[in-house]
Amino acid sequence: MKGKATPGKQTLKGKGKGVKKLGKKNQIKLVLDCTHPVEDGIMNCADFEKYLQERVKVGGKTNNFGNDVLLKRDKTKINVTSNVPFSKRYLKYLTKKYLKKNNLRDWLRVVASAKDAYELRYFQINNDESDNEDEDNA
Repeated sequence: MKGKATPGKQTLKGKGKGVKKLGKKNQIKLVLDCTHPVEDGIMNCADFEKYLQERVKVGGKTNNFGNDVLLKRDKTKINVTSNVPFSKRYLKYLTKKYLKKNNLRDWLRVVASAKDAYELRYFQINNDESDNEDEDNA
């Protein structure tokens, strides 16, 4: 056996000593583009930014941004800059959760427009087929 563990003191798996920081060059920059729904007036970008500020977890805690994570809004885009590991998928998860909460999930979807960017798009609904069926039945 390598190294004796003191009785009663077990290290928990996944419980490290905080979050490992990335260097200045390894910063993670993510962009969330809300242009379409904001222009149509069905979504408020400031409200969405506030939602993200409240919900994003850093090191397992909400409201724990510190100097590691920066959330900034530029008109209809939300920029997330992180010095600690931050998942792009987590941003998508929170966005979908926000859309569901505001009953926008039926009309909007979150699509990766670039390697480091997400975009809110409308579902493409084709009414051509249903129109043709109506004409046949008449």
